[in-house]
Amino acid sequence: MLTRWMKKAFAKPQENAPQAVQNHPSESMGISFRDKVEAIQKAFDQSPDLVVREFSASSPDDSVLAICYLEGLTDPALIIEMMDSVLRMVDSISSAEEQSIDASVRRLLPSGKIQNLHTYSKVYEAMLTGHVIICMDGVQHVLSVPVSGGARRSVEEPTSQTVVRGPKEGFTEELSTNMTLIRRKLRTADLKFQMHHIGSVSQTSVALVYIQNIAKPEVVEEATRRLNAICTDSILESGYIEEFIQDAPLTPFPTMLNTERPDTVAGSLLDGQIAILVDGTPFALVAPVSFFNFFQTTEDYYQRYDISTFLRVIRILCFFISLLLPSTFIALTTFQQEMIPTTLLVTLAAQREGVPFPALLEALLMEITFEVIREAGVRMPRAIGPAISIVGALVIGQAAVEAGLVSGAMVIVVSFTAIANFVIPYFSMATAVRLLRFPFMLLAGTLGIFGILAGAVPLLAHLVSLRSFGIDYLMPYSPFYKSNMKDQLLRVPWWAMKTRPDEKAGANKTRQAAHQFPSGSNNAINSIPDSETDE
Repeated sequence: MLTRWMKKAFAKPQENAPQAVQNHPSESMGISFRDKVEAIQKAFDQSPDLVVREFSASSPDDSVLAICYLEGLTDPALIIEMMDSVLRMVDSISSAEEQSIDASVRRLLPSGKIQNLHTYSKVYEAMLTGHVIICMDGVQHVLSVPVSGGARRSVEEPTSQTVVRGPKEGFTEELSTNMTLIRRKLRTADLKFQMHHIGSVSQTSVALVYIQNIAKPEVVEEATRRLNAICTDSILESGYIEEFIQDAPLTPFPTMLNTERPDTVAGSLLDGQIAILVDGTPFALVAPVSFFNFFQTTEDYYQRYDISTFLRVIRILCFFISLLLPSTFIALTTFQQEMIPTTLLVTLAAQREGVPFPALLEALLMEITFEVIREAGVRMPRAIGPAISIVGALVIGQAAVEAGLVSGAMVIVVSFTAIANFVIPYFSMATAVRLLRFPFMLLAGTLGIFGILAGAVPLLAHLVSLRSFGIDYLMPYSPFYKSNMKDQLLRVPWWAMKTRPDEKAGANKTRQAAHQFPSGSNNAINSIPDSETDE
């Protein structure tokens, strides 16, 4: 009911949808190259980064073609190489041979992706993506040559998802670079990139990535439909896309996974999931996902399965600790003191003897203070950010205890809660836990343990009702799928994971051949002749 009301309240008429910017007088393109150049100059309003270079066959007044591009979006080395080719070509033709110009340019240009553009809208779109436009006399089209370049960030180690063992490369803000990083890991022709341009003003390039026959066709079709339904003026980051296409817009839990690691995207694609890459951001989106995907890391698959399973259990425990530890402490110290051992209860009572606030207000004060310190550490310059966090946590906490504003036990509870929150691998899930912690604290401060249960039951029902692109959020536990239990809370060895998850994979569910159990080495040291060991 609430979701239906929100949709009606925030829905806008179709006629208010943003329209593409009309910055050109007409779509028709003449045969004179000067008319084309003037139209481009008028569209960009003599922008200082617009470069127009005319070429003549004999005299300066006898120009036969011109090139136009936006400086900063193109590679200077490729521009110089292309100009040399055009100069050599222009010297060998006359202005009367208009039709030969087109063929000569195509033959001598060093690029293999030359396109004919017949409308000005396509011309402006190409220039804004780093293409050089070649305007010629005698033809009703221009040539578009991709020479994109300029200042770019190189491939570096991800900053938000680091690993001890595994690849050290992460996505960049360049879409073509991110596509190449995935190509290098999945060298198959079945890897498909479906391109979309979203945003009437930004015209952001968005790539839908999937592996044919492994991803479910209905999931790919649904993702395509949701991307095509987006009608906005700009897409500046993948978070825009996530909010537009997610299944449950009113839930604090993420229904799409975001990552800046190419190996995470490659592994997800091999499981039958899809990925969405957005030009201008290093964070890719992965769907469909389940609740337990947010407690898995790529490093789980690079080390032994028993260690990986142990760490996953630790992360799940830290999820419950981060969510319920402050509220449980409030409930026990306020309402259910009989559940605390006598010795510990006496100690806690002695610590709280001079504290003027109830446990609920004390916990809220400490939690809000810690959130402020954490946000300050993130927003401060990198050189002093860690110092602010350490000084704030130690000095303020110690001073608050000595001043009698909070008890030492509450400082320990809040600190351990924060540490447990950092254990959750994905920031989106950790943020959801931070948000839900406060309602649980309020319920515990008013109803005790019964308040925590009153919040936990609706929360569990909410998680069961969530879906991600048709996949149940708590799958494979609700509903129960025995075949998908090999890589959720537990991780079995690689040789035991013969098939992909049933609910995510499409037609090709076989991951590897059967009977992959290691048989041991046939070259044992005891079988080596003594003569060889002596050598």
